[in-house]
Amino acid sequence: MVFNACKDPDPKPSDTEQTTTNPSDPKPTDPSDPKPTDPSQTNDGVVINGVKWATRNVDAFGTFAATPESAGMFYQWNRKKAWAATGTVTGWDATFPTGTTWEKANDPSPKGWRVPTKEEMNKLCDKTKVTNEWTTQNGVGGQKFTDKSTGASVFFPAAGHRGYNDDDGAITTAGEGGCYWSSTSYESNEFGAYHTSFYKGYATGVYDDGRNCGFSVRSVAE
Repeated sequence: MVFNACKDPDPKPSDTEQTTTNPSDPKPTDPSDPKPTDPSQTNDGVVINGVKWATRNVDAFGTFAATPESAGMFYQWNRKKAWAATGTVTGWDATFPTGTTWEKANDPSPKGWRVPTKEEMNKLCDKTKVTNEWTTQNGVGGQKFTDKSTGASVFFPAAGHRGYNDDDGAITTAGEGGCYWSSTSYESNEFGAYHTSFYKGYATGVYDDGRNCGFSVRSVAE
C-alpha cells in the first residue's frame, strides 16, 4: 500500500476551536486486519459462462497459491487436511471421507469463496459456450478455459493428483494432467464424488472418482 508523503501539519486548534472529521478521510488501519494486497487472501476472479472462478488454486487451508501457475496443495474430498503437491507424504489416509456434500467447515477456500458444485463444473466444461485447450503459461502446462462470449479466460495448472487408492498417496500425472474437486457427491454410492479433470491431448470433462484421492481445489465466488 502506498501512502502520500505528509504535508506540513496543520496548526493545532486553540482551546476555543472545534475539530471536525471529514467523512471521506480514510479510517485508521487495524494492525490485526490482513493486508488487502496479500495474494493469499485476495483474488479478483474471472467470470466464465456465468460463474466467477478464482484465478489461483487453493494452497494451505484458507489461502490461495501465490500465482496462477502454482499447484497449491491437494485435498481429499470433504476433508480439511492439505497435502503437498510435490514429493512424498507420510500418514496418507486411504479411508473414504463421509458426507453428502463438502461441508462449509471443511471447505479450504479463502473467505468469500467455496468449492464449486458439479453443475458449475459442467458450465466450465460446456463446449458450446467455453473453449478449453492445453497450453503452457509461464513454463507451466495446464488447461485454459475461455468464455466464447467475452474472451475472458482462466488457467488451471496440471498439478497431477495423489491417490487412486494408493496407500502411500503417490503423485501421478504431474505436468501432464489435473483433477479438481467439486462439492457434489456421487449419487450411486458413498465412496465417490464429482470432479473435472484434463489430460494433455484428451478432452476435459466432469467425472466421478474415489473421495480419498488427493485433488486440487479451484474455488468459485460465494
